[in-house]
Amino acid sequence: MLMNTVTVSYAHLFRLSDECGIFEHARLTEPLVEYGYCVDDVARGLVVAVREPEPTPALLDLTRVYFDYVIDALTPDGRCHNRRGSDGHWQDEPSLDDHWGRALWALGTVVAHKPDLAQTALARFMVAAEQRPLSARAMAFGALGAAEVLRVYPENRCARRYLDYTKDLIGAPARRLDWRWPEPRLEYANAVLAEALLAVGSLPGKERIQADGLAMLRWLLETETAGDHLSVTPIDGWASGEPRPGFDQQPVEVACLADACARAYDTTGDQRWKDAVMLCEAWFRGVNDISTPLLDPDSGGCSDGLEHTGRNENQGAEATLALISTQQQARRLAQEPS
Repeated sequence: MLMNTVTVSYAHLFRLSDECGIFEHARLTEPLVEYGYCVDDVARGLVVAVREPEPTPALLDLTRVYFDYVIDALTPDGRCHNRRGSDGHWQDEPSLDDHWGRALWALGTVVAHKPDLAQTALARFMVAAEQRPLSARAMAFGALGAAEVLRVYPENRCARRYLDYTKDLIGAPARRLDWRWPEPRLEYANAVLAEALLAVGSLPGKERIQADGLAMLRWLLETETAGDHLSVTPIDGWASGEPRPGFDQQPVEVACLADACARAYDTTGDQRWKDAVMLCEAWFRGVNDISTPLLDPDSGGCSDGLEHTGRNENQGAEATLALISTQQQARRLAQEPS
């Protein structure tokens, strides 16, 4: 699949953001200020902002806003708040849920890409990374950050311990040929589990873990593909024997798949993974189960979900960040020769 140009727009990201963070929800393209912010989105926003190879001054300013939010969310013992009201006050007790893992992912990405913020990011990462939640997804998101830390500090013991615990928590794919997955049911952001194993497998002596990650990702991609397009796991999950396609399909599922396939391509050089990233990008442009684009070229935003009757016209933070993240990966790989 050829992809000559992928244009990434941050226009809607700026529309949803202010001097505190990024508003979680929108009605059509207008942010719903009354619902406030969450680390889940701000951390994802920090990842895409830091990954941008040629940031504008405005995006650099927004990067600092997101970074300050994530730092403020972390407690001295490494737990993490998630929800913050538009008045600036935290609305929840700190915990170790998925938002905690995304915060670690964001901090690790800052360590690898932002030297001016790296020292603070690393210090807070190393405290939080000593925590051990029971959620495989929370650990998997954090594993992406640990892998970034190891790019800069390959001997960092904290990050290495974190990855070892993560691969044990995720486990190996089931031995059934029709279900090469460590869980009995696909849930959400599924590909992050496979990508976390690929991150572990990049370490010396962890080739078997890498093979497990590739096997899981290969099966997931096949399961979430229908003919020439993606047909991803819906919001309620999916198990063998249930009908497909399922709806409401979420952009975050596609973004996680794009990230994992991009890592698999970087690891193996296998063209199938590059093609898969382009398939993810095409899903947003309408190469999906109902041939409906979720990308809004006027706003630069993304519809919140793909339903059997059409798309959810609201353009919230999670969906727009999923679009940007996928476009970033597609743009990067499109610039490389096949």
